[in-house]
Amino acid sequence: MFNTKKWGLYISRLRKNADMTQSELANKLLVTRQAISSYELGDSFPDVSILIQIASIFDRTLDELIHAGGASAGEHLILKQVATGKTTMPVENAEELIALAPLLKPSTLAALSKNLEVKGIEISHIIELAEYLNDENVLDLLEKTDYEVSNELIEKLIPLLEDQSHHHLLQKILDGEVDWHLIKSLIPYADYMMELVEAAVIEGVLPWEALEAKKEGAIALWNKRTH
Repeated sequence: MFNTKKWGLYISRLRKNADMTQSELANKLLVTRQAISSYELGDSFPDVSILIQIASIFDRTLDELIHAGGASAGEHLILKQVATGKTTMPVENAEELIALAPLLKPSTLAALSKNLEVKGIEISHIIELAEYLNDENVLDLLEKTDYEVSNELIEKLIPLLEDQSHHHLLQKILDGEVDWHLIKSLIPYADYMMELVEAAVIEGVLPWEALEAKKEGAIALWNKRTH
């Protein structure tokens, strides 16, 4: 797994061997000295697009630079492709993409995530990626996933979603693809759904027991707002 602290130590060593100050390196990369310090400490990672520039400054190959962070073969390939401006490559391992998610721009991560859709992306993967993607990108993934998983797993995803994705999940419930018991977990994050649930029950789309789930969700919403 790619290790930013290991990579930072490598960059620090390259800089010192080149007899270069953090400020001098910062000027070459058009970033602040504080940013260089953060890279070297492993607290942050530079925009992947400047890796080629860093490699050039220290007369290293891009492969050497990426390898210094202990990247797996799959992570190495992803970082190399992103650094060279290619995000249409197939991603074979969702776990490797998830591991690199904190290092990638949301737009880049979204483009790479789409390449998982061919094989079908799992809810567990979306949970891991949702923290780093905007709601529109999460919705794109939700539309391609298989909801035949436990309610517990979907419940973990709900707090990470925004309105569009919450509505998408409600529609899956109304279509019978997702267990209606999850209404209880949805309501605290989308209170407008209470009227929609009531209407669906009256129309026979949902069972009368769904009103109890709506009630439990309303109580959870009230507790959330008052605590």
